[in-house]
Amino acid sequence: MDTDSDKISTEMSFEEAYEALTQIVQAMETDDQSLEESLRLYEHGIALADYCNALLEKAELRIEQINQGADGALHAEPFAGPLDSR
Repeated sequence: MDTDSDKISTEMSFEEAYEALTQIVQAMETDDQSLEESLRLYEHGIALADYCNALLEKAELRIEQINQGADGALHAEPFAGPLDSR
């Protein structure tokens, strides 16, 4: 992997970052890298995973559920999906 491609662009989409992370995992599953290269891939993978998590958290904040209150007024609440443990 090229050192220039190790930089994570804030313009990178979730799908692009996830694909890059997938490629790193596949590369690390082979034994073709030196220890130094494995460490570099690991560090870049962690940065990509953090970036993907940040994008997912940002997307979650954008999802809202519209509910009608007892007074009949509509109000937005954070969406509490079936996997939401909060």
